Amino acid sequence: MSRKVTNKIVFNHIKVLDAGAKGVSVAKAPDGKVIFIPNVVPGDVVDVQTFKKRKAYYEGKAVRFHEFSEHRVEPVCQHFGVCGGCKWQNMKYSQQLLYKQNEVKNHLQRIGKIELPEFEDILGSEEQFMYRNKMEFGFSNSRWLTETEIESTEDLGNRNALGFHIPKMWDKILDITKCHLQQDPSNAIRNEIRDFANENNLEFFDPRNHEGLLRTLMIRTASTGEIMVLIQFFKEDKPKRELLLNFLADRFPEITSLQYVINGKPNDTIYDQNVILFKGRDYILEEMEGLKFSINAKSFYQTNSEQAYELYKITRDFASLTGNEIVYDLYTGTGTIAQFVSRKAKKVVGVEAVPEAIADAKENAKRNEITNCDFFVGDMKVVFNESFIAQNGKPDVIITDPPRDGMHKDVIEQILKIAPEKVVYVSCNSATQARDLALMDEKYKVTRVRPVDMFPQTHHVENVVLLERR
Repeated sequence: MSRKVTNKIVFNHIKVLDAGAKGVSVAKAPDGKVIFIPNVVPGDVVDVQTFKKRKAYYEGKAVRFHEFSEHRVEPVCQHFGVCGGCKWQNMKYSQQLLYKQNEVKNHLQRIGKIELPEFEDILGSEEQFMYRNKMEFGFSNSRWLTETEIESTEDLGNRNALGFHIPKMWDKILDITKCHLQQDPSNAIRNEIRDFANENNLEFFDPRNHEGLLRTLMIRTASTGEIMVLIQFFKEDKPKRELLLNFLADRFPEITSLQYVINGKPNDTIYDQNVILFKGRDYILEEMEGLKFSINAKSFYQTNSEQAYELYKITRDFASLTGNEIVYDLYTGTGTIAQFVSRKAKKVVGVEAVPEAIADAKENAKRNEITNCDFFVGDMKVVFNESFIAQNGKPDVIITDPPRDGMHKDVIEQILKIAPEKVVYVSCNSATQARDLALMDEKYKVTRVRPVDMFPQTHHVENVVLLERR
């Protein structure tokens, strides 16, 4: 039964059937179309009000609950449902893992259409909260208002916010009181910066008019206990800048690296900006099996340190090195996987397109006294050619950990041409991984598959695949 309400359809007593892509759950409308619904759990029975209608599906929101799913739990975060960051926080962790494992299976079977072994159980994360080592927050002079606040006739006073962007709204920031994703003192640092800035009339950024002083805040932490804080200012105002940075240095002496950026360009990415050290050193140290890795403001490093260690152990296990192999680590980043497997390899060759990452990789190898790793800068599809292989040796094993888009077809062609005994493919997007596995099927058989949950409370999942030459 359905009825029209202000040109929007309401479907009554709809059972939520499955967890779908991007953390949104899935149900079926009476007309057979799919309905995508956020903030519900498979097993819930709800009334759904649609706000978008397409040829094959609706998008809607639950406006009334008739039954709650047995898999539902109470979210721990006061910002759940508005923030958009931890979409599965209302679902039991065991169920989150089940849906992640199913997503990987579906992608590899449906997109890959190749012969697959029995999947190994997904590796869950021991820490289900406070696991991220990097968080980024935005300043805004026009914070996101709740429906109650919008309807209120009272003066809302200060509209400054320091928190997260509301999904699909580039200019709206939700003011965050407590986030459950990063270890303390992350929340204290963010909240005290906001309070100090308000008390001292430091202007929060106006994203529509491109005005103000305070733009973004990044906090990085390491399992070693070291902390990096970087504040991005829209313009230079030395007295105000130093006022805030000196306050931070005095209030939080445990900060290892205090840095800032002056960025007046339209977007707030820092990768093309000059990062300036205010106090401490310009990097923090992460440690894994006695290896130390320096992380600077622009470094890519897996955002869940403890689970990254588990991911790398699985990668090393799949490679099953004996000490005699030449290993190529494609998309090596700062060389963490390369150095992690180096003790069990004859030689490791890392390739990465970002020059700063390779500089970090070389510095880390030197720090760790690793002499059997060579690192090269270049676009994979250009560098990874016959002369490169002649110079560095034919690999026995290739480890590849590409970005979300997967590997370029020219890289896949080159792997097929070289035909190493094994390829270990680490992916943060099993859909593009499945596409690539299908392209490699002529020469390689998938012999092991193991998903790894790096991001509890979200729909994201990593997957490790072992391919062996036929």
